[in-house]
Amino acid sequence: MKKLITLSIAVLACLITIAQRPKGTAQKGMTFGAKTNVAGAVNIDDLSKKVTDKQETNVKVKGKVVEVCTQMGCWLKMETADGKIMVKMKDHAFFVPVDLNGKEIVVDGTAKMTVTPVSELKHYAEDAGKSKEEVAAIKEPKTEIVIDAKGVLVL
Repeated sequence: MKKLITLSIAVLACLITIAQRPKGTAQKGMTFGAKTNVAGAVNIDDLSKKVTDKQETNVKVKGKVVEVCTQMGCWLKMETADGKIMVKMKDHAFFVPVDLNGKEIVVDGTAKMTVTPVSELKHYAEDAGKSKEEVAAIKEPKTEIVIDAKGVLVL
């Protein structure tokens, strides 16, 4: 009985501390995750010059959000001249509001070139609310820059 009570308390504590999607709307000056600022941020279009291999590189970039996970706000995509760059919230420690879509932000974290498998690409497409046909059309893994965000600031 004592073990059951201890286990129940541990499970309850875990559930309470799990990150949840922020309530309300994203307003200018709001920070999600670790506190960050705009100082030293480079344009997202310049990221491909800085990240060229699979080694993690510290980055601070600014740009426009063009897609957000509609389920939890656990990832977003930023617009670049060459397409979209995936931004994941580090260790799912925090989430961003879904209405961040279309806003300018600063992302502070690490970036690296990675190969995203088809299963993960399909998962992201489902999270983004894509149709079954769009999800089924994903057949190839994607080599891309992925940012692991420690903090996000709304500009």
